[in-house]
Amino acid sequence: MNLSIWFLLLLLVFGFNDRIYAHQRPRTERISGSAGDVLEDDPVGRLKVYVYELPSKYNKKLLQKDPRCITHMFAAEIFKHRFLLSSPVRTLNPDDADWFYTPIYPTCDLTPTGLPLPFKSPRMMRSAIQLIATNWPYWNRTEGADHFFVVPHDFGACFHYQEEKAIERGILQLLQRATLVQTFGQGNHVCLKEGSIIIPPYAPPQKMQAHQLPPDTPRSIFVYFRGLFYDVNNDPEGGYYARGARAAVWENFKNNPLFDISTEHPTTYYEDMQRAIFCLCPLGWAPWSPRLVEAVVFGCIPVIIADDIVLPFADAIPWEQIGVFVAEEDVPKLDKILTSMPTEVILRKQRLLANPSMKRAMLFPQPAQSGDAFHQILNGLARKLPHDKRIFLKPGEKILNWTAGPAGDLKPW
Repeated sequence: MNLSIWFLLLLLVFGFNDRIYAHQRPRTERISGSAGDVLEDDPVGRLKVYVYELPSKYNKKLLQKDPRCITHMFAAEIFKHRFLLSSPVRTLNPDDADWFYTPIYPTCDLTPTGLPLPFKSPRMMRSAIQLIATNWPYWNRTEGADHFFVVPHDFGACFHYQEEKAIERGILQLLQRATLVQTFGQGNHVCLKEGSIIIPPYAPPQKMQAHQLPPDTPRSIFVYFRGLFYDVNNDPEGGYYARGARAAVWENFKNNPLFDISTEHPTTYYEDMQRAIFCLCPLGWAPWSPRLVEAVVFGCIPVIIADDIVLPFADAIPWEQIGVFVAEEDVPKLDKILTSMPTEVILRKQRLLANPSMKRAMLFPQPAQSGDAFHQILNGLARKLPHDKRIFLKPGEKILNWTAGPAGDLKPW
């Protein structure tokens, strides 16, 4: 298709979408995921959580040492701890608890550039588990099957940022029976165990709220993306970074007038997303990308490029209905896929995205709000109740191997 035809199509789409938003924008549509209409469920009264009191070296002192931990995309581990301390679901009597929570901040060890280093995390986790197993009787009776841990590393409880190494390590043996709350979610992957709760990454709610545009703002950008296409230092050819999806987007559409894509991050980034119909989310193996959160919050239809992805709260949020899933091998056909989408399909996705419940579920606001990501985690835990009686071990029975794993992980922390 030549350039003049592309521009004609661009004008038609933009003009059409302006009319859509003049009449349809205020409408929303009911949300129903595979678990039912559960986004607005209230977890209070459906479960009780006991929060272990750990020495501050496992949490607060780490944050004091590096305050940047509370602003990076894995900060949910910190905010979840704070939320539970004052939540109505918290019980001070462990004998009444349905779930046990161990407040550890395993991603709060940052490089000078702000990236989390996971190398100490297994030792920290082992140390904390040994502490609760020694001082309370609840871990030993199930070996963690009624406990949950927040592990928002790149590859969750595999505790490594390189996929090959993460797969080689596998999930920490002592967490094999626990429920993991993590941002990593890829089907058929050793770092995602059955029963895990996949959550969105932390994105600053106040910052996004400050950039909200009026709801009738025209959607004048067809496809939008800002971010890296190549990891210049580690993967200059683009074959590994985001599994090549970002490189393919750039090579195929850098000169396409329908695609507003760039490595530059403008000050109008949030406003631009609110002017876009489609926002690219080339996630690769990284479902924790804040772009997914931003797209949902700003009503931009997420174009999810990530094979076998497991998205946040997938049993409650109808991702297939609000997003567009494109196979990694089909990236070169992305323009045809999006321009051929029927008008009524686009409208329905926009109406679903306009539902406030959808936006709240993707955020960790301060203070917490009904239906937000904190509550969706609790709802997910509540849906796992009652516990199967078979999780309780017989006297003297042991399942987990405390000496399994690399020798370095067995050193004291």
